Amino acid sequence: MSQAVDYIIVGAGSAGCVLANRLSENGRHSVCLLEAGPADSNLWIHIPIGYGRTMFDKHVNWCFYTDPDPNMLGRRIYWPRGKTLGGSSSINGLIYIRGQKQDYDHWAELGNPGWSWDECLPYFRKLENNDLGPGPTRGTDGPLYASSIRARHELVEAFIRSAEANGISRTEDFNTGEQEGVGYYQLTTHGGWRCSSAVAYLKPARGRPNLEVVTRAQATRVVFQDRRATAVEYRLGGQTRTLRANREIILCAGALLSPQLLQLSGIGPADLLRRYGAPVVLDLPGVGENLQDHLQLRLIYEVTKPITNNDQLRSLWGRMRMGLQWLLFRSGPLAIGINQGALFCRALPESDRPDVQFHLGTLSADLAGAKVHDFSGCTYSVCQLRPESRGHVRIQSPDPLQPPSMQPNYLDTELDRRTAIAAVRLARRIAGTEPMKSLMKREYRPGPDARSDDEILHFCREHGATIFHPTGTARMGARTDPMAVVDHRMKVHGVDRLRVVDGSVMPTLVSGNTNVPIIMMAERASEFILADAG
Repeated sequence: MSQAVDYIIVGAGSAGCVLANRLSENGRHSVCLLEAGPADSNLWIHIPIGYGRTMFDKHVNWCFYTDPDPNMLGRRIYWPRGKTLGGSSSINGLIYIRGQKQDYDHWAELGNPGWSWDECLPYFRKLENNDLGPGPTRGTDGPLYASSIRARHELVEAFIRSAEANGISRTEDFNTGEQEGVGYYQLTTHGGWRCSSAVAYLKPARGRPNLEVVTRAQATRVVFQDRRATAVEYRLGGQTRTLRANREIILCAGALLSPQLLQLSGIGPADLLRRYGAPVVLDLPGVGENLQDHLQLRLIYEVTKPITNNDQLRSLWGRMRMGLQWLLFRSGPLAIGINQGALFCRALPESDRPDVQFHLGTLSADLAGAKVHDFSGCTYSVCQLRPESRGHVRIQSPDPLQPPSMQPNYLDTELDRRTAIAAVRLARRIAGTEPMKSLMKREYRPGPDARSDDEILHFCREHGATIFHPTGTARMGARTDPMAVVDHRMKVHGVDRLRVVDGSVMPTLVSGNTNVPIIMMAERASEFILADAG
């Protein structure tokens, strides 16, 4: 293990693997990638449907819980996050989504030059290998696969036709910047295997002599000389070690652990740092604030026909058949995952663009990743795309191995509550429209007793959960923005040689799943870093 390298990357998730590849690519710079979790050797990581097995596996998952949320009946919400090479891209639901054009244009309007849709699009195309073929917004030569679901499912087809009957057009490509429509998702899979950022970016780079990858190495502190980041302390094998950076330190630990590491290192709200004995290197009040997440509302229906994954998973023959399909042909449910049906539309009449997203799941369980129900079931998972509610992430101990306090403050604004109610009513309308109506035997949850707005909102508070997209806790913005943490090149304001490159720097949450946007941001960051190196 080296004592010093040019670049230290903390966290081998969606962004960290990209940076490890790009910064070591030209052979001129030495790079060390530190990952708190193990290597991605667990087979269930690589089988697409395997995220049901990794959802609660503490070996590859941080298994976080939020603080009790007063807006959610005081419940602590389970927040899985990846703890292995590939990070959350190794345990996520595989959905390939960029977001809407206006998301990125808004970032630029907030004081982040270079982040408009038109300026981000070349990097989306660069990272992508899309089986839909070339097009003005698609890429076909990148390392990350965007694979279409070719097998048609009776439930998904019915869902699409019922949405069409409600005035929503079918679409093949949700990633052109204009997102509205219904169809099948594309997935980050290739040849029946998961294509995580570790597979796409890190694996091809592992043989380079100038790249070191250290697993089970949890960063505990960034070391500063005055306001210059010089080294990273980390725990490995029960010992604390120090690695020096000749050029830069890049935090890619995610929207929960990057702000925690900044705070433990003395960058953050001064009062919070003093409360827990952290040195105040720089009073930066935005660190850990601006937390945003998509709240998942899961309507569950019993299906009239045995055509769901519940039916296959409950029988020995069904499980054997699924396994054989994958082993022999790399096809079938194991190669696809659970959420196949996609819908982006407007739940509120005043919305000028899609404000909700559906994931139609061809199975049902009380909790994502839990045991399936003993009936044929499906799930209408719907979330508000651009929530107004804001929470925070704050250290609650000087111990770097103790998780931070996480408070999402779901449903904290009137708009978010109205959208949640409208989203549930929209899901019911689609479920009650033919041909979906004939396939829906009964509504298991929320059930027939939840009819009024207050009753529906109570269901949202009682059963709502994360859809796994926490972001925004080290937001990107101009130096004049008192709550901005990094500038438009992802450099931490007020200190030298330190960047944050992950979902925490998103000023506002994108309209959809976050994995692909974070990979795009890392592609951009790698160019910024190499340009600054001259």
